Amino acid sequence: MHILMIAPEPFFEPRGTPFSEYHRIRALLDLGHTVDLVTYPFGRDVAMSGLRIVRCLRPPLVTRVRIGPSFAKVPLDLALSITALRQALRHRYDLVHSHEEGSAIGVGLAALLGVPHLYDMHSSLPQQLSNFAFSRSRLLGQLFTALERFVIRRSRVTIVICSHLQEIVRAIDPGARTVLIENAPGAGEVSGRGAGVGVRERLGLPIATPVVLYTGTFEPYQGLDLLLAAAKLVQDVTADARYVLVGGDAEQTAHVRTQAEKLGLSDKVLVVGERPADEIPGYLDAADVLVSPRSTGTNTPLKIYQYLRAGKPIVATRLLTHTQVLTDEIAILTEPTPQAFAEGIVRALGDDALARRIGEQARMLAETRYSYDAYLDRTREACAALTADLPAQSLKSKANSQPV
Repeated sequence: MHILMIAPEPFFEPRGTPFSEYHRIRALLDLGHTVDLVTYPFGRDVAMSGLRIVRCLRPPLVTRVRIGPSFAKVPLDLALSITALRQALRHRYDLVHSHEEGSAIGVGLAALLGVPHLYDMHSSLPQQLSNFAFSRSRLLGQLFTALERFVIRRSRVTIVICSHLQEIVRAIDPGARTVLIENAPGAGEVSGRGAGVGVRERLGLPIATPVVLYTGTFEPYQGLDLLLAAAKLVQDVTADARYVLVGGDAEQTAHVRTQAEKLGLSDKVLVVGERPADEIPGYLDAADVLVSPRSTGTNTPLKIYQYLRAGKPIVATRLLTHTQVLTDEIAILTEPTPQAFAEGIVRALGDDALARRIGEQARMLAETRYSYDAYLDRTREACAALTADLPAQSLKSKANSQPV
């Protein structure tokens, strides 16, 4: 298939949805398809055979786009719509594949072209408003809810990244075709085995120093305030532990450093900022414990799949965002309180047998359920669902669609 893909994100940047888009594209190319990606005017180009990146114009005064909903996305999405429409009119496509709110554009273009639409659902649109504390407007929430329902009901197939999203889709449309593809492509990632020594040297951390690692964005829902509060309590038991935090923009990293200073943890917390994707495995190799203190949300964090492959003990909050993948057999799950999270870190650092056992079980899970072959099979399944025989009612409602 020749696919028109719409991605309302800066592509490529090392953060959640762009990572997911990158691996989705890689799998589609490996299956023999070609992709024209219409995306924002930010991010670095990625060279892959069969991929063509088309960037929309940059609106005046817009120099960056933050994670989650933002006012900057309004003119950006308008520019994205114009560019996607031009592409649709200039080229022949077999499928429109859209991500996040780009699905509103994708559904319209698919209807215009008479081809199927595939919705790549990375999160629930109305939930984004609360997760990112963007707005409490009831009207805006209703608008996002209506948009989500509209897109799901008019998509031939919906890809979801976690089981909770699958439940949301089926509640909206019990007959919807959904394919669960976790953000765990598995293969093609740089191995960090042995690279941790160099990371520790650069950070000035001796081999014997216990290292607790967090990687990811520094958005409020990630729970870094919970992690810092827990770190303060851990110092009473394990005073030599160090906390390495990878991620965050300049403003966010400055805020976290200020928080750490207020708690008297300036010499314990190392905030290294955003690092290139190929450096992350080295940081994972350098760590003794991997943490995910997320406090809200329901989607499984992308970092969890990287953590599993690292084979190190994971400490995470016992919330749906984690328990869709993590169990007590492969992680130390705690209540989302500083005291409980601190106790989890102390267990991971103090019980070597436990740390080895759950770390190895996590690695085994990653190598089986979350392998690249499994990821490719699910992508193939989503493509096959586009061509499957539709029920009579769906055939009638999609009478103008052309089979791929």
